[in-house]
Amino acid sequence: MSALESSSPHVGKQARVSPLSVDELRDKSKVLRQHIVTMTSAANSGHPGGSLSAIDVMAALYFRVMRHDPLNPRWEDRDRFILSKGHCCPALYAVLAEAGYFPVEELMTFRKIDSLLQGHAHIRTPGVEMSSGSLGQGLSFGIGVALAARLNGGTHKIYVMMGDGECDEGEVWEAAMAAAHHKLGNIVAIVDRNGIQNDRPTDLAMELEPLADKWRSFRWNVEHVDGHDMEAVVKTLERVRSMAGPTVVIAKTVKGKGVSFMENNPAFHGKAANAEELEIALKEISQA
Repeated sequence: MSALESSSPHVGKQARVSPLSVDELRDKSKVLRQHIVTMTSAANSGHPGGSLSAIDVMAALYFRVMRHDPLNPRWEDRDRFILSKGHCCPALYAVLAEAGYFPVEELMTFRKIDSLLQGHAHIRTPGVEMSSGSLGQGLSFGIGVALAARLNGGTHKIYVMMGDGECDEGEVWEAAMAAAHHKLGNIVAIVDRNGIQNDRPTDLAMELEPLADKWRSFRWNVEHVDGHDMEAVVKTLERVRSMAGPTVVIAKTVKGKGVSFMENNPAFHGKAANAEELEIALKEISQA
């Protein structure tokens, strides 16, 4: 066991999710990936690619870093997780189910009529902080939550998961400017830098580089991490909790990570695996 794995993570005294070691987080990510491909395949709909790229960071947040209580989803002192790239809600639903916000069996109702688990994250679902649809709005919402926390004397952190494609949106940069202006040290943006948006690479849709320099020019702290290196992810997320001022973590990821035919394949941005593909995907994830 590494020194990192044996260290005491930052969890609140009311948090009811037992913090996992790095090895346990790696195993948890496999389970979460299996949930993602299974629920989207059952629905024959959804966005597995971006869900699979973001899931390791989300696992580290929910099962190691964040203070939260599935038995009390509106606990005032909880850390907030805001999924700005809301179409990748299969990842969020998988995490919330495994954490105990609702039964795991509920995942198989994904995108069905009257299900709690719709195609974009919605606040009717236990544990969801923001209803999402149009991209680029999550950081603005997060800034409002961060300002409210300051006014109320709260010590919780606000984490906003964004896609790199949505960084094309002007609202993202207005929000970035506002966070720096208000010196919001309680907000952490995470950019899932998988390099693909919808049906093509991000640099063909809108060149983002130099992305880190853009954030620095808006007076944000910038951290880089391999979004699939669990030990590095945990170290980074735990380190940024104590940084002064707004911080962005640029997580380099692979769209469709863990499933060979989905990796770096724009076709699986918004397409689910069929029955034969699902069998292959589950086998590959379990053997990784």
